Amino acid sequence: MERRAVTARTPSRTLGESVRDIPEATVARLPVYLRALNTLAEADTRTCSSEELATAAGVNSAKLRKDLSYLGSYGTRGVGYDVDYLRYQIAREIGVTQDWPVVIVGIGNLGHALANYSGFRSRGFRVVALLDADDTRHGEVVAGVDVRAFDDLEEIVTTHGVAIGVIAAPAAAAQDVADRMVACGITSILNFAPSVISVPDGVDVRKVDLSIELQILAYHEQRKAQLS
Repeated sequence: MERRAVTARTPSRTLGESVRDIPEATVARLPVYLRALNTLAEADTRTCSSEELATAAGVNSAKLRKDLSYLGSYGTRGVGYDVDYLRYQIAREIGVTQDWPVVIVGIGNLGHALANYSGFRSRGFRVVALLDADDTRHGEVVAGVDVRAFDDLEEIVTTHGVAIGVIAAPAAAAQDVADRMVACGITSILNFAPSVISVPDGVDVRKVDLSIELQILAYHEQRKAQLS
């Protein structure tokens, strides 16, 4: 898929092009559709029906057609969707046809795993810096990136135009890390720390708590055992 080499501050739309108002639930499913389309493309599938794409994405076809209607009309009656064209349009809509520099703060076990995750690079996210407050880690190289001092955050954000920050620090440090990120211009945060952080309006936060997800699965397992 073609990707433009632009910075995170560069808009993905042309001048005068309107911004669509897409529901958050639909936005959350667009990456799932993109992943399914990428899998179809890797299998040399050139066209697919809404039913085929819905099955690959794990949703029903009516919901998929409704979601895609917010993007425009990309299907052809009797033919279906052009896989390459639709995946480009979805990638463009969610902003991954451009290059997004990302900084990760907290290089413990989780931070190491995130830094080595190849899915970032293949989906348009470039880790430009790894930061940690522990000076014994400074100078380490993880996934080809030097671990630097947390105090270098402002310089890195300015130099690379970073808009997205990832918090993999301990819970006790998460709010301070978020405050520093916001203060130096980061406007989107992915929080892996097991704590709730407060940010001002205009800053988006997505929280990933693996322990909560496991507890939800434990609940369902318990329910199945009770019903059996």
